[in-house]
Amino acid sequence: MKSEWIHHLKENMLGPEKYLISKCKEYPIVLLAERHAVKQNLDFVNNMIPELYRCGVYHLGMEFGASEDQDALDELITGERFDEEIARRLIFNYNVKWPYKEYWDLYRAAWELNSKLEKGDRKFRIINLSYKYNWKDFSGVRTPESCSKVFYKGNTEKYRFQIIEDEIIKKNERIVILTGTVHAFTRYHYPQYDETASNFIRFNDGFLGNLIYQSYPHEVFSILLHQRFSHKESLAENQSPANGQIEELMAEFDHTPMGFDLLGTCIGDLKDASYYSSGYTNFCLKDLFDGYLFFSPISALKGCTVDPHFINNHRFSDVQAHYPDKDWAKVPEKETDYWEEVKRYVTKV
Repeated sequence: MKSEWIHHLKENMLGPEKYLISKCKEYPIVLLAERHAVKQNLDFVNNMIPELYRCGVYHLGMEFGASEDQDALDELITGERFDEEIARRLIFNYNVKWPYKEYWDLYRAAWELNSKLEKGDRKFRIINLSYKYNWKDFSGVRTPESCSKVFYKGNTEKYRFQIIEDEIIKKNERIVILTGTVHAFTRYHYPQYDETASNFIRFNDGFLGNLIYQSYPHEVFSILLHQRFSHKESLAENQSPANGQIEELMAEFDHTPMGFDLLGTCIGDLKDASYYSSGYTNFCLKDLFDGYLFFSPISALKGCTVDPHFINNHRFSDVQAHYPDKDWAKVPEKETDYWEEVKRYVTKV
């Protein structure tokens, strides 16, 4: 079987750039499923912005950004000069715990492209897909009442879907969306523990990609960016996709970066026993995503760059007040605690 897989890749693999562009030409919506804060992923998207523009994709959708700041973002990336402090602030406004330079570097890449266009040319746009959550009064316990105050504009996935429908689908536009892995599921339904369900599993089909697929199944293509999977029982992020077989295959090609299809291919038939397989029989990679992008082995993936100036112009008490997900991570008591935590996050990508 391995020889068949190798032969298939030799005949069908493309460089990551060509692979993404090929999918953008075929589908108006392409989802990139990222494990957050991986430098190679962000650098790839950064470098692809001019290529996307050239093939008629004028929009990049980003999970890490608030729609309330859309006008300010539009102004930033179409202005005469690029203001790093505004770029930092726009990310800060969405998540005070996100001092990762490569995210706001995407704004710079869009600005650089736009600054080179001729007068009257259409501008490239980055669309913020989220809104400003209210973590200030969050008690640290998720209940329907507490979360309705945090997510006061309602279901975040439906909110994102509505933006995509209004700004892209109804206007017959095209977009690449960079978002966390679970938000990029389309056909796949994510298993979650439910004490009242058969086999204790409830399948969640309400993420952004699911919603797009349910309404526009032929308009969307989902691509997994190579990353760790979670263990089926411990949930520790220590599993290699397809039980390590993807990395074994990539070693046969000297870990050359590449893109390839999963759906309808023998590579997609590779079995996977990670948490994603919970509740499924004979689970394969093709059940999870449509395509795959490989940049480097998991051991060589690098965390994003921590921006030491991210909170310079903010009171630390505001960082503490708006610190997200207080039930997942303790609010830092001192700035040193904050920097230790955000640095720790990117050491385990």
